Amino acid sequence: MGNADLRDLAAIRDVAFEEIEGSVVAVDAHNWLYRYLTTTVKWTSDEAYTTADGVEVANLIGVVQGLPKFFEHDLIPVMVFDGAVTDLKADEVADRREKRERAEAKRAAAEERGDAVEAARLEARTQRLTDAIQETTRELLRLLDVPIVEAPAEGEAQCAHMASTGTVDHAGSEDYDTLLFGAPTTLRQLTSKGDPELMDLAATIDELGLDRRGLIDVAMLCGTDFNEGVHGVGPKTAVKAVKEHGDLWGALDARGAEIPNADEIRELFADPPATDVDVDVDVNPDVAAARAYVVDEWGVAADEVERGFERIEESQVQTGLDRWS
Repeated sequence: MGNADLRDLAAIRDVAFEEIEGSVVAVDAHNWLYRYLTTTVKWTSDEAYTTADGVEVANLIGVVQGLPKFFEHDLIPVMVFDGAVTDLKADEVADRREKRERAEAKRAAAEERGDAVEAARLEARTQRLTDAIQETTRELLRLLDVPIVEAPAEGEAQCAHMASTGTVDHAGSEDYDTLLFGAPTTLRQLTSKGDPELMDLAATIDELGLDRRGLIDVAMLCGTDFNEGVHGVGPKTAVKAVKEHGDLWGALDARGAEIPNADEIRELFADPPATDVDVDVDVNPDVAAARAYVVDEWGVAADEVERGFERIEESQVQTGLDRWS
């Protein structure tokens, strides 16, 4: 979400992989994929992932590079894809589109003046999840036997629902919306080197002296993907205001401020669209079929993905040995 202010409020601690091995994690697929997609585009020649017809599938490299981190630590990822975009997020989507268009114009200018480094940086910022990326990502995940869930709306809300109902052990996202959507625990830094972080909802509201509704009110005062925050209100001020005035409405009245569609936004976080699902976590990747799909069918450079496929194969052997030891 846009509200990075929650970083200052959330109860987050480093967690060793040994503490969470064997866990099932509902991963916000768009969030996870976008980070690997942009990194691949920034640091890899576009010839390595562009077909003869000009279709770019850098996502296939990103998926193969990103999945081993789960398998090597005996984590089962369940990839949760966004569904319909809520009307409340229309402004945020439009803003992202405008920023992407500005970055595209700057990238073209950088290419004209021969600044390859700047052009690559801006190219990464212009990425979007095209139909080809969506379709090929799902097919590659299926070949690798990674469970897929299609959310009715926000992927993070579905991840939070699956964690809160015990379908999975944790939500997984680099953003903070899972906290507001009610995920008991969220694993972060799953796209980074090193150990992950664990964000704890119960510890967060306990430390702040709020309930979950109060936490949502605080986030809305700071600003979310669905609303702009109140001018001059940061996280500490927002917590103080909600405690002093009782709730969002009291805090807004005290400042003479308003948040458009506040009722709907508050309810969206408190009771988001989500569905109960059954997930088969007996994962057995078909690496040979996945390699053929990526390299032979889509023409991705073999040397860009071979080590990733090798790591997946090695992790399956090691996990099997661990379970029988």
